[in-house]
Amino acid sequence: MIVRFAGGPFAGRELETTDAPWEGDWLTTGDADWALYVPVHRDPVTGVVLAEVRGTVPRHR
Repeated sequence: MIVRFAGGPFAGRELETTDAPWEGDWLTTGDADWALYVPVHRDPVTGVVLAEVRGTVPRHR
């Protein structure tokens, strides 16, 4: 399954996962803040999931 991210530190990136349903997760990249991504749409033909950022938590430095 492919997850496409909208907004937050993963905006414009894609993640390939197993065939199991993806229910969202807290993710971060580099020195960016943590962002909660949740699936908002799954294309019934391709199975691609669109995930949007729903919240952020500042990274402790």
